[in-house]
Amino acid sequence: MIIDLEKFIREEKPFWSELESLLDRLEKQPDFRMNIDTVKRFHYLYQRASADLAKIMTFSSEKEIRRFLESLVGRSYGEIYETRSEERRFSPLYWFFSTFPMTFRAHIAAFWVSLMVLLSGAVFGGVSVYADPEAGRILMPYPHLTVTPAERVAEEEQDRGRRLENVKAGFSSFLIVNNTKVSIYALALGMTWGIGTVLILFLNGALLGAVCADYLTAGQGTFLAGWLLPHGSIEIPSILIAGQAGLVLAKAVIGWEGESLTIGNRLRKISPDLTTLIFGAAVLLVWAGLVEAFFSQYHEPVIPYNAKIGFGIIEFILLCLFLTRSGQRDASEKNQYAHDQYA
Repeated sequence: MIIDLEKFIREEKPFWSELESLLDRLEKQPDFRMNIDTVKRFHYLYQRASADLAKIMTFSSEKEIRRFLESLVGRSYGEIYETRSEERRFSPLYWFFSTFPMTFRAHIAAFWVSLMVLLSGAVFGGVSVYADPEAGRILMPYPHLTVTPAERVAEEEQDRGRRLENVKAGFSSFLIVNNTKVSIYALALGMTWGIGTVLILFLNGALLGAVCADYLTAGQGTFLAGWLLPHGSIEIPSILIAGQAGLVLAKAVIGWEGESLTIGNRLRKISPDLTTLIFGAAVLLVWAGLVEAFFSQYHEPVIPYNAKIGFGIIEFILLCLFLTRSGQRDASEKNQYAHDQYA
């Protein structure tokens, strides 16, 4: 290969300097995140430096330039192919608003199964109470649900939330802890090949269906919606996400899809996703617990039912948008970079 060495070095040196500057920044700033354009530029500079190294190898007299390019290419290779841990770059906001919804969408089939199981339980509970009102005593074993809906509504509207006047913080903590326990059980029981997870989802659905049937047949649908929607629009999807995690765990235990990995490797493979799903559900349950204690328990005339119903609907819409849209840009950038790498 015959090249004008001086011209070659003069033309290529700015690219080498640019690559060296970018490498120095990556090494000195571990939290630095390249956008897709910078990644493409970095990869182009790496390829160019590699080609220049191949050309300069024919000049035995240019050992200093060759060593410089070897170092530059080696450092670039390390940055591209290293398994840099994301943990030191962990950002709670990025995790919640990007990693969590992306993980949710990655296992969306398990979520739909979780939803179908809960709805099956709700149908069972609703039909049972509608056919035999006495069944409510079994399906709704809570003191505040044993009175008739009309009595409950009259009592709540007359009380105006005074019974929680000085215990709202404690009540919300109880709700958060209790619901989080249910979520953890739904996940952990995935180890029973998903049987335990399905039972928890079905039983919670049966309770929900029984309560709805009891109040609807008594003509208290407005109170029911105003009572359940503010916190239920977040709480119920959170339980479903926990069930989704349990079903993902069950799938790994069973080893569907003909995976040749051992059960230990399958569990290690899905453990980050399980952690993300259950902690994401827990964060949502914190919000649901606060809303239930500080908002849901206040009824007319303190807070109009229409305002509570509207609040719950807005919450549900925002949650759906969050789970289905948030993090899409990050996912598309990763996919685009992977496509550019291997196209």
